[in-house]
Amino acid sequence: MRFQYFLLGAIAIFAPVVGYSAPSSDRVDAVRQIAAAVGRVLGSAAACREVSPLRIKSMSDTLSDLITVSAVTAEESSAIWQAYNLSNTEGQRAITSRRLTCVAAERALADLEKTVTPTQALTPPGQARSLPTVVAPAPTGPQPARPSVAAPSPALAAASPLQSRLAVSRGVTETEIRFGMSAPFSGSAKELGRQMKLGVESAFNIINDTGGVHGRQIKLVAVDDGYEPARTAETMKQLYEKDQVFGIIGNVGTPTATVALPYALKQRMMFFGAFTGANLLRRDPPDRYVFNFRASYAEETDAVVRYLVNVRRLRPEQIVVFAQQDTYGDAGFDGVAKAVRALRSGRDGEVLRLNYKRNTIDVDEAVAQLRKLRTPPRAVVMVATYRAAAKFIEKTRDINPPLIYTNVSFVGSTALAEELMLLGAKYANGVIVTQVVPAVDSYSNVVLEYKTALSTYFPGEALDYVSLEGYITANVMIEGLKRTGPMLDTERLVEGLESLRELDIGLGTLLNFGRTEHQGIHKVWGTQLDAQGRFQPIELQ
Repeated sequence: MRFQYFLLGAIAIFAPVVGYSAPSSDRVDAVRQIAAAVGRVLGSAAACREVSPLRIKSMSDTLSDLITVSAVTAEESSAIWQAYNLSNTEGQRAITSRRLTCVAAERALADLEKTVTPTQALTPPGQARSLPTVVAPAPTGPQPARPSVAAPSPALAAASPLQSRLAVSRGVTETEIRFGMSAPFSGSAKELGRQMKLGVESAFNIINDTGGVHGRQIKLVAVDDGYEPARTAETMKQLYEKDQVFGIIGNVGTPTATVALPYALKQRMMFFGAFTGANLLRRDPPDRYVFNFRASYAEETDAVVRYLVNVRRLRPEQIVVFAQQDTYGDAGFDGVAKAVRALRSGRDGEVLRLNYKRNTIDVDEAVAQLRKLRTPPRAVVMVATYRAAAKFIEKTRDINPPLIYTNVSFVGSTALAEELMLLGAKYANGVIVTQVVPAVDSYSNVVLEYKTALSTYFPGEALDYVSLEGYITANVMIEGLKRTGPMLDTERLVEGLESLRELDIGLGTLLNFGRTEHQGIHKVWGTQLDAQGRFQPIELQ
């Protein structure tokens, strides 16, 4: 193994210095082989609690320097890090499956460390620490001049190259990456924030317990905005200025996003995986720093309207909307109106909207409007939170017993089911919710991993569609961080995320990002409550 390091190091590092003109593809292949070999060693070491994360981080830094000075393109660099990440995962699995012992893993790491000279910790930025060092006889005779490198200042010599480069990366240290979340942890939507936080932290806890990402632990700082835009301005400022977070993940809500998103963009801060399907986060072309995991509200409402018309045989004019009176309700209502127009071949037709105020369960005006209709509707698409949706169903079920109730995913499926079952089985039975993640009681790979994580770190917590979305969202971010490499800043993270193509995380559909695609998936699942308050899968087509 050490011979391989020496040989590849000679090709990748010293060839450019001595004037060796190997083809670029050969040089990249050499660096890729180094990355894969190092990834396997560091992955197995990271899975062993007794191995210090600082040792792993030091070797990861060295590899990063090697890649930086190898004059590869961004695409080639991404391919090299992909090789590293795949091997890193293989190394971790070798330990967890007991194919390799931690004693052997530590020995391999020690062998790797011996290939790096002690003085390389003082190497200034712009000059690579060699991985590995090639031992050669002292040269004889005249030697060609080599580019000189200025001696580092005392302050620079005291810090590693990574430390000096990360000085401008807010929320990133040698051992930690800090993300922020602004969500409701009080008020009528507090369960949505709590569940999103549970899911994100479950994923972060797993990766942290196996050594983190490139030796760094991932921390989540969550603050309560009460699902109110006015409070969100303060929470975002707190996260950025006081808590010094690197980026935002898993923010909850559309009305709060109208405040949080412009703030994040002004700071050029990552805004990732918000729990909303609103179009303001899905511009064309996409905002550089905004990435979404989930399907949009337009896609959810289009799917359910087509289901009502094509499967349940309703006419478009028999569908009404019950919506929150803000940008969240606007987004859902616009989606329904657009779907209805499409089914009417572009002909305009008014869709009735029944409103309620955010953070209330005052649905009396909406119920009164429904009573006044000469022809009762046959279905209502609800764009509401769980308590308001449950109250609306409670007050209208007896007025129009055959009425079909549907909800978009933001409603909070588990919380809605619990509210309705408190009222009685007749209120829950038949209620439809569109989902942006698979069924929580399924046995798909990602759901099984989620169940294990939730029971390990939050024993006693029930399975929930919102926490599952948070778990998947965090795992996509983790994959992006791995692809980015240890030299982390926002611009590199954007490039790392945009390199995620056809990523299979066990959803039953592939996730794709790119320069013009910042929404990972577009699939919508259908579920329906039964009389026991359990969600059953339904086909929407």
